[in-house]
Amino acid sequence: MLTLLFLGSVGLTEILVLLLIVLLLFGAKKIPELMKSFGKGVKSFKEGVNGIEEDLNTDSSAKKGQSSADSAKDSSAGNK
Repeated sequence: MLTLLFLGSVGLTEILVLLLIVLLLFGAKKIPELMKSFGKGVKSFKEGVNGIEEDLNTDSSAKKGQSSADSAKDSSAGNK
C-alpha cells in the first residue's frame, strides 16, 4: 500500500480506477504515444543533468590545475 502526502493511502482499487479514467480520457491509441514522449522527456532531463555535472567537474578540475600551476610559479619565483 502506497502512502502519498496529499492522498493518504492508495490501494489497488484506487490505482485501477485512475488507470481506467486515464484510458477513457486519452484512448488506447494515445497512451503509448504519451508514454513515449514522457520517456523522451525524462531521457533529455537526465542528459541535461549529467551534462551539468560534467561541466562542474571539468571546471573544478581546471581550477585545481590552475591553482597548482600558480603555486608552482610562486614557489619558483621565491627561489630566485
